[in-house]
Amino acid sequence: MANLKQNVVANYAGQGWRALAGILFIPLYIDILGMESYALVGIFGMLGAWLSLLDVGMSPTLNREMARFHAGAHTPQSIHNLLHSLELVCVGVAFLAGLLVWFGAGYLATRWLKVEKLPVPVVVQALSIISLVLSLRFLEGLYRSALYGLQQQVWFNAASVVLETLRHGGVVLVLLWISPSIQAFFVWQLALSFLSLFLFRLRVHQQLPKPPSRACFSVEELRQVWKFAGGMLAISLLSVALVHTDKAILSYLLPLQDFGYYSLATTVTNVMYMASGPVGLAVYPRMVELQTQRDEEGLISLYHKAAQITSVLLIPCALLLYFFGDGIVYMWSGKIFLAQQSYPLISALALGTLFNNVMGTPYHCMLAHGWTSLNIKLNIAAVCLLVPLMFWIVPWYGALGAAWIWACLNLGYITFGIYLMHRKILLGEKWRWYIFDLFLPLLGALLVAPIAWWARPIGYTSRVHWFFFLFSVGICFVFACVFFSKHLRSELFVLVRFFLKKDLYGKTDEKR
Repeated sequence: MANLKQNVVANYAGQGWRALAGILFIPLYIDILGMESYALVGIFGMLGAWLSLLDVGMSPTLNREMARFHAGAHTPQSIHNLLHSLELVCVGVAFLAGLLVWFGAGYLATRWLKVEKLPVPVVVQALSIISLVLSLRFLEGLYRSALYGLQQQVWFNAASVVLETLRHGGVVLVLLWISPSIQAFFVWQLALSFLSLFLFRLRVHQQLPKPPSRACFSVEELRQVWKFAGGMLAISLLSVALVHTDKAILSYLLPLQDFGYYSLATTVTNVMYMASGPVGLAVYPRMVELQTQRDEEGLISLYHKAAQITSVLLIPCALLLYFFGDGIVYMWSGKIFLAQQSYPLISALALGTLFNNVMGTPYHCMLAHGWTSLNIKLNIAAVCLLVPLMFWIVPWYGALGAAWIWACLNLGYITFGIYLMHRKILLGEKWRWYIFDLFLPLLGALLVAPIAWWARPIGYTSRVHWFFFLFSVGICFVFACVFFSKHLRSELFVLVRFFLKKDLYGKTDEKR
């Protein structure tokens, strides 16, 4: 359990810094490059998500198999053979995918994107460099998954902090001192991707025990994991379609500048993934181990505790964004027009992202059982609704309509997904999830919300005032959620006792 706690803390430190670095410099990017060039950064993220489909479930499969190796389900030879086989497949896929984006750059720049100010050759050059960065990021994802499965999360996050600092902070220096162009932006990303790939691959091979013989391509190892990998491919395909179809359609229907505002709102609300993601990344390998060892009682306890931690971290973020998204953007950027343009989008996207993220723990629990079919069916239903709704609603209501479609679809996930999941696994735990893991923490924060709304600053006159207000409200939201959470309330009381009697644990250790 100590290792699990260390992983959670490391994941929050690493992902927290990645999230902070990812949004801290956006106002500088917009100032230096302009909104259209920043929109290309949003296109880069969208293409990366679609390219991840070519992973064909390899990364999550390797994560799971590394965790199973950690639990004794693989020999050193078999895990090396599996890793080598997946490496070869990934290299081939990355090469072909890079070529696809490279040769499609001209079409995207002239036929798909609604470019108004940037010269078309500049857009083509930027997209060509993006194709190379995407190929390297694709390979990097395989080793990232392996490190998480091996529970090398402390090392990974320490390395990621350094790399993300160089990735975001370094590019600002490049833009200021060398070339204030979108091409220079992506050339720097390319250099950092080479460095990341080298370091992560080296660490994975260092952490695996040496096999009796040289690793080789093994069809047998791939055959043993193909069923789970196929299910993960289907889930990834449908998840990316669900999460990024709105962006693909909006990039086609809206001017590039308007799409930039939607990308900005998406970036702000995606911080919520950083609030919940570290818990899932740390808990999932442990869930796999407990399921492999058939420890049902331990799995149930971990499931509810992780779900409540996720809710306590997500709900304050979601409510801050929903009620005070304009103040957050103003405090962060100092730009009133950004706050006003993005706030309606942020409010809707925050709700959808909350509903999507609270399903993280149930989703990881299903994967720990090797069960992928339910997620596939839910995602098929959601995508079948999403695409026609987007083409119907967006021409009338623009980006805001797309944001509310996202919120409603994800509400359907927690309405039907949890019900169907607990008919097959963790029987009898459904209402505990609905009531104790979600509803009560949400109720606690909502009781604070009216008071916070009444006390909010008027207008956009002081970023410092907004900072202290948002910080205070966020703390109140967190404490209210914790107080209404069964598992975490007891932890809070222990913490209070610790401060009231500092030697509590020290005396216990001495007695032992």
